[in-house]
Amino acid sequence: MQVVTEGLRVPEGPVALADGSVLVVEVMGGTLVRVRPDGAKQVVAELGGGPNGAAIGPGGAAYVCNNGGLTMSWAEGRLTSYGPATEEPSGSIQRVDLATGRVETLYTHCDGERLSGPNDLVFDSTGGFWFTDSGHRRPGFKEWGALYYARADGSKVTRIRSEIPLPNGVGLSPDEGAVYFADSLAGTVWGCDLAGPGELKLAEVPAFTGRVVGKQTDLAGLDSLAVEASGRICVASAPNRVCIITPDGGTENVAVPDVMPTNICFGGQDMRDAWITGGAGGTLIKTRWPTPGARLAFNA
Repeated sequence: MQVVTEGLRVPEGPVALADGSVLVVEVMGGTLVRVRPDGAKQVVAELGGGPNGAAIGPGGAAYVCNNGGLTMSWAEGRLTSYGPATEEPSGSIQRVDLATGRVETLYTHCDGERLSGPNDLVFDSTGGFWFTDSGHRRPGFKEWGALYYARADGSKVTRIRSEIPLPNGVGLSPDEGAVYFADSLAGTVWGCDLAGPGELKLAEVPAFTGRVVGKQTDLAGLDSLAVEASGRICVASAPNRVCIITPDGGTENVAVPDVMPTNICFGGQDMRDAWITGGAGGTLIKTRWPTPGARLAFNA
């Protein structure tokens, strides 16, 4: 594995672009950054708060989940504590024009309730997107998280599943027949079968339901994820690994040279270039993956 660049302030949300560069967000830096193939970094936009995930949507714009800002502490290279930077939730979904750096806030509320800590997102081929809201940890309690579906033009956002302990990474199966998300607290990847865009087959059940797709077998948190063309799910997992959930529910672990990998994405002509963000070392890591990743609905 090759460390392409260092010095990023808790990088997340890698997006491999058509020109070979990679977009990442800096959770503690509040920025969207383009990393060139030679490792050079360019700030594309100042986002503020705590940008936590990114994806390319219709028209080539970048969409960002912003958790509103976090305070973090490390000891011996490990994240030991974190919490919201403000007393009240201030999470949002943002859209960024990559050519100008202009930032637009699309969503701050759903059904009159403030978004707390949006974390990760994925677009389907119709131009809608799924996103997770992890909720925040506060002294003495943890907010519930939720799974949402929204339109890219800012016209509608719907809470699809609620009362999830700590939803993090989110992805779609290659045929868009299922949505997957990782629950960091339980070390579990859940799947929900879809009847259509933004519509679950079990939509009549208001609280969370789904099927367990796979579970990390030892004590390890799961972060954000990407899906292979074969349908396997690759989840960044502390410490020092990417956990691969296989179709039969088994797991494989790939070692990563950062104690706190936060996300993975695929790119390149054959979709076998894997880009992994390292939160502890502030790194962007590149490696050749043995099998191709699934192509996303949009790119720039």
